[in-house]
Amino acid sequence: MTTHLARYLTPMEDSSRWDGFEFRPGDIVINSPAKCGTTWTQMICALLIFQTPRLPGPLSSLSPWIDMLVRPKQEVWERLAAQRHRRFIKTHIPLDGIPADPRVTYITVGRDPRDVAISLRSHGKNLKREVIRRLIHQAAGPGGGTADPPIDGHDERDLLDERTYLLRWVDNDDSPHVNLDSLRALIWTQSRAWLRRAEPNVVLLHYADLSADLAGQMRRLAVRLGVEIDESRWPELVEAATFQQMRKRATDLAPDEQLGYIRDRERFFRSGGTGEWRRFLTDEDRAHYDRRTAGLAEPDLLDWLHHGAGGSRD
Repeated sequence: MTTHLARYLTPMEDSSRWDGFEFRPGDIVINSPAKCGTTWTQMICALLIFQTPRLPGPLSSLSPWIDMLVRPKQEVWERLAAQRHRRFIKTHIPLDGIPADPRVTYITVGRDPRDVAISLRSHGKNLKREVIRRLIHQAAGPGGGTADPPIDGHDERDLLDERTYLLRWVDNDDSPHVNLDSLRALIWTQSRAWLRRAEPNVVLLHYADLSADLAGQMRRLAVRLGVEIDESRWPELVEAATFQQMRKRATDLAPDEQLGYIRDRERFFRSGGTGEWRRFLTDEDRAHYDRRTAGLAEPDLLDWLHHGAGGSRD
């Protein structure tokens, strides 16, 4: 029986690019909202699969972003079809927009939404939007793509102060099916995985847990993926997955598909810290945020989103 998939179509992504995709046994789909730790999880999967920090290619080539519109769908599919290693595929599409296959492991990464917003703010300023729009035009072919980019390549969001940006992100009420860049969309995406968390092939990681115990979380994921690692290899693999080491290798690890739409690849791997949002939100803003999230998700999902499995409750 064919399960109906939800359609997500944003200026950057199209979930229909999954239609007809042929999974292989053992495939891994890394699904989480932007800036929740997707690239971090891709790197961890790469280290577990290849069992060495010396990866055989750039991370975005080893782990393609299937639904991003900067490359033609067929080109991405052909790249994946040619891979002989265990495949691990990147997406920001919610799980109800991705084919479900019991042979595939789906990994979703949670993070405090307020920290996500701060990271999105920095990431947006680091994008060359004019390059992205040109690439989408080219990939779509004649008559496709979005409107021509502005000459200066800036976006109105870049000009907002941090507090205004955060509050707009919190209050944005666009449907997640057309805009995945909002608090509402983040919680919607995470809730699709939360509903399936008891399934044996759905794994929930959390940014706070990875930060607190990277080695333990990597070992946990290895067990869930059925990967056996020689004990002597673990220290090197864990070290390679730290933010410090990933920042040093930003040229090969930043997710710009080797197409040059990120201004500064090292800046992509910012501090990786938590709680920076406290500098910008007033007590009234925080109360407004609490009311907004309470209307978007059940308490246990919100507790996990804000704290992870073992995080502090401050």
